[in-house]
Amino acid sequence: MTNPTAHPNLTVLVDGSSYLFRAYHAMPALTNSKGQPTGAIKGVINMIRRLAKDYPGARTIVVFDAKGKNFRHELYPEYKANRPPMPEDLACQIAPIHQIIEAMGLPLLIIPGVEADDVIGVLARQATAQQTDVIISTGDKDMAQLVSAHVKLVNTMTETVMDEAGVVEKFGVRPDQIIDYLALVGDSVDNIPGVPKCGPKTAVKWLQEYGSLDAVMANADNVGGKIGENLRAALPTLPLSYQLATIRCDVDLPQSLQDISHAPSDPQKLRALYEEYEFRSWIREVENMENAATSDADKGAPEGGQTADLSLDYQTILTQDHLEQWLNRLRQASLFAFDTETTSLNYMEAQIVGVSFALQPGEAAYVPLAHDYLDAPEQLDRPSVLAQLKPLLEDPALKKVGQNLKYDMNVLANYDITLRGIEHDTMVQSYVLNSTATRHDMDSLAETYLGRSTVHFEDIAGKGAKQLTFNQIAVETAAHYAAEDAEITLCLHQRLYPELARHSGLRRVYEEIDCPLVPVLSRIERTGTLVDAHLLGQQSQQLAERIHALEQEAYRVAGQEFNLSSPKQLQAIFFDKLGLPVLKKTPTGQPSTAEPVLQEMAEDYELPRLILEHRSLAKLKSTYTDKLPKLIHPGDGRIHTSYHQAVAATGRLSSSDPNLQNIPIRTEEGRRIRQAFVAPPGYKLIAADYSQIELRIMAHLSQDPGLLSAFSRNEDVHRATAAEVFEVDLDAVTAEQRRKAKAINFGLIYGMSAFGLAKQIHVERGEAQRYIDRYFERYPGVLDFMERIRAQAHQDGYVETVFGRRLYLPDINARNKMLQQ
Repeated sequence: MTNPTAHPNLTVLVDGSSYLFRAYHAMPALTNSKGQPTGAIKGVINMIRRLAKDYPGARTIVVFDAKGKNFRHELYPEYKANRPPMPEDLACQIAPIHQIIEAMGLPLLIIPGVEADDVIGVLARQATAQQTDVIISTGDKDMAQLVSAHVKLVNTMTETVMDEAGVVEKFGVRPDQIIDYLALVGDSVDNIPGVPKCGPKTAVKWLQEYGSLDAVMANADNVGGKIGENLRAALPTLPLSYQLATIRCDVDLPQSLQDISHAPSDPQKLRALYEEYEFRSWIREVENMENAATSDADKGAPEGGQTADLSLDYQTILTQDHLEQWLNRLRQASLFAFDTETTSLNYMEAQIVGVSFALQPGEAAYVPLAHDYLDAPEQLDRPSVLAQLKPLLEDPALKKVGQNLKYDMNVLANYDITLRGIEHDTMVQSYVLNSTATRHDMDSLAETYLGRSTVHFEDIAGKGAKQLTFNQIAVETAAHYAAEDAEITLCLHQRLYPELARHSGLRRVYEEIDCPLVPVLSRIERTGTLVDAHLLGQQSQQLAERIHALEQEAYRVAGQEFNLSSPKQLQAIFFDKLGLPVLKKTPTGQPSTAEPVLQEMAEDYELPRLILEHRSLAKLKSTYTDKLPKLIHPGDGRIHTSYHQAVAATGRLSSSDPNLQNIPIRTEEGRRIRQAFVAPPGYKLIAADYSQIELRIMAHLSQDPGLLSAFSRNEDVHRATAAEVFEVDLDAVTAEQRRKAKAINFGLIYGMSAFGLAKQIHVERGEAQRYIDRYFERYPGVLDFMERIRAQAHQDGYVETVFGRRLYLPDINARNKMLQQ
């Protein structure tokens, strides 16, 4: 979507109310240090800032719904009656959003008696009459009726643009048929009646056959079946549905489009608001604007009133002399930033296209080595440059900083270079500093901590199937992107590390655990895991046979063949044909066949049990026995996963491509898949696991005498708990009692309720509550610790591990109690 060209003849109409709710649900529930919710504020303002970047120079107007009822309620008092009241923690964010928009200098329209849709419709019609193109920024499907040759919809959250052809592609009808479509389908949220049971496919079919709502109504007698009866029953209310779904483009507004103008932004007010709600990167941005404005005032503003850019010296190294100058500077540096540009994210296949360095903020260099597009400029020889870099990169005394250096380390290993001297990694710094504050990619960190908008890879390479690889990108374009990567990384380190160093616990986690782990994980990844492809092939065939047998058995029980993966067909067989009880319904009122429901039904009925087993085996086959052999690297016969340090908020590693942490162990089939991971001749695989580690940590933290005593006597702690909770001698504890005690031990330290425990150990809720009460009577230190840690979390906004790793809890003081929980 990004387009640097100015758009002086474009009008951008922002549906603020649409984005308000979407931002509230899409953004994490952020709060500032005072506990004020800020997630929706950040989401909506981010969207408006994105529009300003995508459509510079356009006339932008933001429209929100006014409080209270509008003319549609007069037409139909039940209009929107089904909508729940606005959550308190969203309502309190509306005024700040309005204040920030006004401080940005943008016109803000809130017109009583009509909806934001109608205001946007009027302005879009006026703009079209003035031969001005219109972009409507919204996520509301109703707006599709406004699309024309001059009007397009943009969904800033999904980065999609919808023109006339896009409406047909998405809905199956033309923009001029959208109101007819909405009237037929109805809207349960807005309480527009429509035709009961008429879904999108039926509405499209009717409109394609008859052309309009009037024609559908005229031919209602020709529509058969139950849906025909519903259509005929709805004929009296369909005109009302049409009125309710119509965006009114003829309502009177206090101002016409030509009377609405932008005001100058108010940096002082913006900064005060950003400080109040603690949007740090935006504060720095405003400060940069103020500094640039002051500088311009001192020396005369540049032509056009534009503020001066940050002074950057990004160099492209194309000669040996230039390279040697930089190599000499790198050898003498106390720390330098380093980055590789490659052909692939798969470190085992990636080839180096170029390398970049930075020694100080604002200055960086890129060495292109393998750009091979037509007419690419002559570049230094890759083997020669890497040979010159090898002593620097392998010298542990030369300190390096990078962003996700594990990847660069893996790629350099393809060229027989062992990266040493990894002093800092900005991705790891951000993660240790606050694992939940932001994403930890460089672009997000630059925005959050430096207030700088970076060039994204998609900006220079495109997206999707036509995306270029880095070697296909023009050197002059690639050079700025690559040099910026290194320079931004250095700036991030200078911003993040001092903040880390202020907290001894966080600094210890970073310097003694997470940063030293980078080369360890690199070595594990490159070593890979040996897999017996032949054994996986055998297992895949056996699974296929078992899956087929389960299908045949399911057909026998159902009395017919059907698609075991089709919820609609399952509903028909379960509830219409076999008369099984409906345990839960979907949001649309249909009987649910979701997995938790099937698990409950499987306890009493054979067909749900067969369906579950079929699903489980089909997933094992597609995810593991079929897929894993395809991921074996041809060079060494091993599978190479990627371990991620900066994903799980709690400090755990995650694994992807493939996920080797998720191979099941509780079923016989899953255990057989694990058997395909083998050791080479002369080696053995060893499995090691902590014994009841969570409970040992709880005993240490809580200092509960009962738990400490059980561990000090080397007792089976689950058996000890069973003896306490069920009030029996240790020797008399049964296997079933031990199983329940294990569920109690692990469940309660993670806050399980009586309802959850009852469900897990299959007892009544009252009995489960008695177990919980007795547990805490026997282990009062555990209860005391849990209450203390909750109080501390409310006070500090975070909790800490024994080593000092922090988990920030942005919702711990949210007004919404469900978010707190």
